[in-house]
Amino acid sequence: MTQSEQILELARHRRVLRAADVREHGWSPQLLIRLHQSGKLHRIARGLYGLADAEATEYQTLIEVCQRVPKGVLCLLSALQFHGIGTQLPHEVWLALPEGSHAPAPGYPTLRIARLRGTAYSEGIQTLTEHGAPIRVYSAAKTVTDCFKFRNKIGLDVALEALKEAWRSRKVTMAALSHFARINRVERVMQPYLEAMTQ
Repeated sequence: MTQSEQILELARHRRVLRAADVREHGWSPQLLIRLHQSGKLHRIARGLYGLADAEATEYQTLIEVCQRVPKGVLCLLSALQFHGIGTQLPHEVWLALPEGSHAPAPGYPTLRIARLRGTAYSEGIQTLTEHGAPIRVYSAAKTVTDCFKFRNKIGLDVALEALKEAWRSRKVTMAALSHFARINRVERVMQPYLEAMTQ
């Protein structure tokens, strides 16, 4: 198998390739450009390549964003959609980044950045591998409490809908909600709603 064939095989497995992935295997990143010029790979964004004939999946955009922004974690409306909670269909990808990190360069898709610090950023991250590429997303319980934390940005109605639906569909537990409410410092805000749900 030539290096080019091995790169195409890796692209089949991972769906999105970065120059760093190719270097990791000891192959020349220049081959990505050659494969792109020959029409075997298409350039998704700067430094990101995928198979020219690959079928797009519902996760394709999320995979690309997670590859483009290695510290990014899907949050808020994008995480709700990923977990199948509520009725939100965001036009942008909502991404959490640690406070003080550089914002990614603008590109497609449009990103909405939420800055989080300490455990509010690091706790509750799930890394799910869909079609061979990792997607980093906050757990359902962390996402619901994030919605209360950012209620001024997304609306209290969205946070309440997320809480009710996540609870009704058993995607969250009271223990997990309480844990993340404490981390996000929204215990007082959420308490009356949590009490109403358990009565």
